[in-house]
Amino acid sequence: MSLHCSYANTTASVQIARIADFPSGYFQQVVFPGVCLLFEAPVAARLEIRPAPVVSTIVLNRIRLAFPAENCLAAQSI
Repeated sequence: MSLHCSYANTTASVQIARIADFPSGYFQQVVFPGVCLLFEAPVAARLEIRPAPVVSTIVLNRIRLAFPAENCLAAQSI
């Protein structure tokens, strides 16, 4: 089972969104400031947000994916 998910980068910095426990390996995407990323992920997956463009192994945030993609609509008006 999978969820339709979203993540909005409300910062002024470029970020890397990554799901390490993806069935086919991992999911990784660059998210620019003010952009909303829409994606599908397994129910138990966790989204990691990392700083960019500096290559880093530091995780800024780890988010449980439990919210519907409609939450991204509010972030688009920022």
